[in-house]
Amino acid sequence: MKLYYCPGACSLTQHIILHEAGLPHELESVDLQTKTTSGGKDFFTINSKGYVPALALDNGKILTEGVVISQYLADLKPESNLLPAEGEARYEVLEWMSFISTELHKTLGTLFNPAVKGEWREAVVAQLTRRLEWLAEALGEKTTLNGKHFTIADAYLITVLNWSRFVDFDLGKWPAIQRYMTNLAQRPAVQAALKAEGLI
Repeated sequence: MKLYYCPGACSLTQHIILHEAGLPHELESVDLQTKTTSGGKDFFTINSKGYVPALALDNGKILTEGVVISQYLADLKPESNLLPAEGEARYEVLEWMSFISTELHKTLGTLFNPAVKGEWREAVVAQLTRRLEWLAEALGEKTTLNGKHFTIADAYLITVLNWSRFVDFDLGKWPAIQRYMTNLAQRPAVQAALKAEGLI
């Protein structure tokens, strides 16, 4: 398998999952401005949507959309318990994936756009603040989202929350979120992915 990624982007989620599951993989970075890979390929020929992640399978199939790739990788190694195989526990993880994707990823990601200023930025920050207030309460003293073990949702959440330091958004008012991030940042899989992407 080969993961097409951009350092620190949402593709970091799948990179963490690959390490957490112990799945052999190759990496190829993508310049999202020029849409060119580090190997000199036109990224649009790999993913016509033009964004990461994209996962090239050994049979030549390309998977796109991070939430789906995350599930695919977890299902390759069910013993990793990154995503329960069935039942309510599986849907609870997928519920978190949906929340992170629609309520945090899109909202926090909007702040990367330099055009987001004034009242527009204030509205985005207000919505993000509401979502983080809810998240902090849901986390409480837990060190993982389900309070038991690391899942694909934790890999996604740590990736998205990490963007706060690049968009001048202070998470300091939520100790539960800061504690969660500090704990997860020490995981070997998270450290390995961050190092491989040149982020630490």
